[in-house]
Amino acid sequence: MRRHQLGRRAFISLIGGATALPLAARAQQPERVRRVGVLLNAAAHDAEYQAWVGAFLQGLALSGWTIGRNVRINTHWATSNAADIRRHAAELAALAPDVILAHGDSTVGPLLAATRTVPIVFTVVADPVGAGLVDSLARPGGNVTGFMLFEYSLGGKWLELLKQIAAGVRRVAVLRDPALPSGTGQFAAIQAVALSLSMEVIPINVRDAGEIERAVDRILKGEKPADLPVQAPTKYETVLNLRTAKALGLEVPPTLLARSDEVIE
Repeated sequence: MRRHQLGRRAFISLIGGATALPLAARAQQPERVRRVGVLLNAAAHDAEYQAWVGAFLQGLALSGWTIGRNVRINTHWATSNAADIRRHAAELAALAPDVILAHGDSTVGPLLAATRTVPIVFTVVADPVGAGLVDSLARPGGNVTGFMLFEYSLGGKWLELLKQIAAGVRRVAVLRDPALPSGTGQFAAIQAVALSLSMEVIPINVRDAGEIERAVDRILKGEKPADLPVQAPTKYETVLNLRTAKALGLEVPPTLLARSDEVIE
């Protein structure tokens, strides 16, 4: 009896040890590293975009993503040149990362032309529906979702504020990029408000600085872009530059100053 009990205990210990080995091996395996592609329509030395990337990395860290441990970032600085953006978009898509973060309208279209399977999250896009990037804000469909820059109606608010500051203004120039659907849509919203204010708005097409002078985390965790609603800003701020207003000979009404979130003296 004693020998039988010892044999049974040895057998149980052996089976337990054999079971524990693969469990221990699995416990020691490193966490799967997610790969994130970032496509930026700017040069690598752009200070504003560098700050934006820093904020993005900080947000990842706060959500538990550590570079080198469970996430790897592949950032492409594509500048604002359309051909360069298309090239970098194709290169990123070919790498098949877990998700691609795209900054601005000009980057999303080339990415969609390169892949319809890799999840894409956009930021600062004015009208993703009008641009054909998503089916709707609530149900984007496909492999794209993201964050809107603002609603078109905000353009009309700009015109209303300008009218309060310079009541005598009758004609206003509106800078827009004709290559972006958002430029056309936003101008239409501004034009609608202009009629009620007896103002004339004139579109000026610009594509680069020279022409102006002459004129996330949830996808990494397994959710699908098609099921993530496009997010819009929850708060808008009014910033008034009194120095510029003074240089233009404009007097800002006290009521507008009181409503402003920030005033540059």
